[in-house]
Amino acid sequence: MQNVNLKHREITDIILRGFFTVYNELGYGFLEKVYENALAIELADLGLTVAQQVPVEVVYKRKQVGHYEADLVVNDLVIVELKAADELIKKHEAQLLNYLKATRFEVGLLLNFGPDPRFKRKAFDNARKGNLSWIPSQFGQAETKLGRGETRKNQIKD
Repeated sequence: MQNVNLKHREITDIILRGFFTVYNELGYGFLEKVYENALAIELADLGLTVAQQVPVEVVYKRKQVGHYEADLVVNDLVIVELKAADELIKKHEAQLLNYLKATRFEVGLLLNFGPDPRFKRKAFDNARKGNLSWIPSQFGQAETKLGRGETRKNQIKD
């Protein structure tokens, strides 16, 4: 990654270093959960704060319409979605972009522990998220824009 202005670059660089370390040690062929656990250990050893299987709600017109769990959230800033597939496909990238769109997180990494290690970095600024965007407020809450000028306040976990 040559652009020095990438948001959260310091963190994503460390995550990628951890990804390749785990891949070089374990190789290809394990289930995704094995890589998730190993990467969580590696990233913690590299000094990052890692949460696994972080619950996220998707809200539409003030109603919860979905729930998913992010594989990893690192330093409460970067979503990491893991795959153990033969190759990354557009569906995997769309999944990560939708996770970013539905949350306050602006940067995500898609890491594939396939026959060849591959990654994609995605960013989605909160200002561009439209009706699903999470905008942190000064009071430790997030506001989910719901359309027609309405907002929903949600506590941000520290």
